[in-house]
Amino acid sequence: QSHFVESGGGLVQPGGSLRLSCAASGFSLDNYHIGWFRQAPGKEREGVSCNSGNGRNPNYAYSVKGRFAISKDNAKNTVYLQMNSLKPEDTAVYYCAVVHPFPDNRCSFRPLDDYWGQGTQVTVSS
Repeated sequence: QSHFVESGGGLVQPGGSLRLSCAASGFSLDNYHIGWFRQAPGKEREGVSCNSGNGRNPNYAYSVKGRFAISKDNAKNTVYLQMNSLKPEDTAVYYCAVVHPFPDNRCSFRPLDDYWGQGTQVTVSS
């Protein structure tokens, strides 16, 4: 079972920026593909961004491509999501999770298990 603590959310105006953090515990995240997900009230959870363990195969949802960037700090065992040019549609609770790789080592938006942390709330005002 994966264990993560998400942080960095907050209230921002449209066009603003936030940097979310996903701190992993109990394992080294450089051995796993990690994905960011989000869920707005009344909507299904959706994949936002993911990357391979070596950080060389990022993937982004079309809605955030060019605005968000995924990165990590192996020394801190933490994955980040830099969120720029935020829109009201980005308002959601954001989660991170280990995800399944494709055979070519690219990341998928399929969580490895059903563990979800508390997430971090991102609110972008209209």
